[in-house]
Amino acid sequence: MSLEAMYQQVIMDHAREGHGRGLVDLTAAGRGESHQVNPTCGDEVTMRVGVDGDTVAAIAWEGHGCSISQASISVLSELVEGESLDTADEIYEAFRALMQSKGEHLDEEREDLLGDATAFVGVGKYPARIKCALLGWMAFRDALIQARTASSGAAVEGGEA
Repeated sequence: MSLEAMYQQVIMDHAREGHGRGLVDLTAAGRGESHQVNPTCGDEVTMRVGVDGDTVAAIAWEGHGCSISQASISVLSELVEGESLDTADEIYEAFRALMQSKGEHLDEEREDLLGDATAFVGVGKYPARIKCALLGWMAFRDALIQARTASSGAAVEGGEA
């Protein structure tokens, strides 16, 4: 099996499975929600992110669109849920770099950090598809900022400041 065929299989598997799919209520201390739409193709996602302390405690999402957008959200969910906020930020930045790489592989350390997300390396060759792959990541970033703000507000209210 060629590397390209393997990447296509990873994307199709994630598009079908949808890790984290299902817009459930989250019970984390800090919660955020973001709805993002790609007006070019109509892909959309609503994502909820829960933060407890310095950890991405939970991710829940619902959306529809092409296999690239749906698979990318699934991979994102699998990669960052349960990770520290710092690691989640590193993963986010590594994926953005992958999308800007124009189809070139990143250094080994960042590719190891990205796991299945390296399957999207070829997407960087097609500017219109980059927006599809980044849709969920933008929703994650927005919801994470809200969750962090809510979490720090809860800590202050609870006397933990």
